[in-house]
Amino acid sequence: MDTTIHTMPRLFEQLGLPSDEAAIRKFIQDHAPLPADMPLHKAPFWNESQSRFLYEGIEENADWAEVIDDLDAQLRH
Repeated sequence: MDTTIHTMPRLFEQLGLPSDEAAIRKFIQDHAPLPADMPLHKAPFWNESQSRFLYEGIEENADWAEVIDDLDAQLRH
């Protein structure tokens, strides 16, 4: 049984991005706001692997879905 806690820093690690708080804040600041009609995984700043991970995380309602939704919400403000 996987007992890993999925957090924003762990999501950024999974995406191969810097995962400290300052880097996450900067990433969100640099890329927000996303257009309301653009799905998160379609944003132009993701590479193919990152996009696929985000898409599958939401579509499959995976363990990552909640933190992906949180990132999505933060990128829309």
